[in-house]
Amino acid sequence: MSQSNSIPLRIEELVKRFGSVTAVDGISLEVKPGECFGLLGPNGAGKSTLIRSIVGRVRPNSGRILIFGETAESAAARAALGWVPQELAVYPRLTSRENLTSFGRYHGLNGNQLEQAITWCLEWASLADRKDEVVNTLSGGMKRRLNMAAGLIHRPRIVLMDEPTVGVDPQSRLRIFEMIEALGREGMSVIYTTHYMEEAERLCDRIAIIDHGRIIALGGKEELIRSAFGSRSQVVVHLADSGDRVQSWIERHGGRSVDSTAQFTIDQPSEIANLLQAAVNEGHEVVDLSLHRPNLESVFLQLTGRELRE
Repeated sequence: MSQSNSIPLRIEELVKRFGSVTAVDGISLEVKPGECFGLLGPNGAGKSTLIRSIVGRVRPNSGRILIFGETAESAAARAALGWVPQELAVYPRLTSRENLTSFGRYHGLNGNQLEQAITWCLEWASLADRKDEVVNTLSGGMKRRLNMAAGLIHRPRIVLMDEPTVGVDPQSRLRIFEMIEALGREGMSVIYTTHYMEEAERLCDRIAIIDHGRIIALGGKEELIRSAFGSRSQVVVHLADSGDRVQSWIERHGGRSVDSTAQFTIDQPSEIANLLQAAVNEGHEVVDLSLHRPNLESVFLQLTGRELRE
């Protein structure tokens, strides 16, 4: 197998326009074998268009999408790619087993091959003891896990998971994390989108941050933090007052307002004293102050000016 054919996903200079709007503006990236690759971006950044292009729902204006060296619209690429959509796409009046049977036949599975795939999916999703229950009677977390299993019934080598934990309780979310981590151990590549930064931090080996149709940062968690902040730390200040006067003070001292707090980036902890003195000098009361190392959420905010869930 050539090196090109061993790369699960390669995107080359992808462009997609809708009229005068360029939703995807020359994106290039590669997903490595067995890695969990995160796609993060604020609403309207072009992430959804990119996802729909990968799964063949959108035809790009230019550029290429290759799945194990095959063009995205080819039969070989569709067989190698799995897709777990954000919306539940299972039949509510069928049982778990009947759902998986239907999706398996849709992918051309039958006989012993289909039975083995169903058994694997039910075990992977921890639904073996619920295989004969009608989907309507299952909990939200179980429906979500069945939705994931349906997207993997044909045992793809790369799977795109679009916010698979939406609407589930914390216990179900942890179970879904374990399911995704199990795929990595089997060598399957996962493309993962989420609006929860802690999910990306836990699951993703590398992350691409997309904004205005372009990749504005790409790398592992620690690599992205070092690139954006170096060895600097963050100071979060809660002030008693608010309004234009406070906003002006924050901006003049190189900070930004986030959720009714003022956030500053500093090189040395001694700079905190200068901030406190500056606040006192201008009549601002500091209610609380904390110092911490930047995280992935800090990087996202620094680069896009928005929080991930906005």
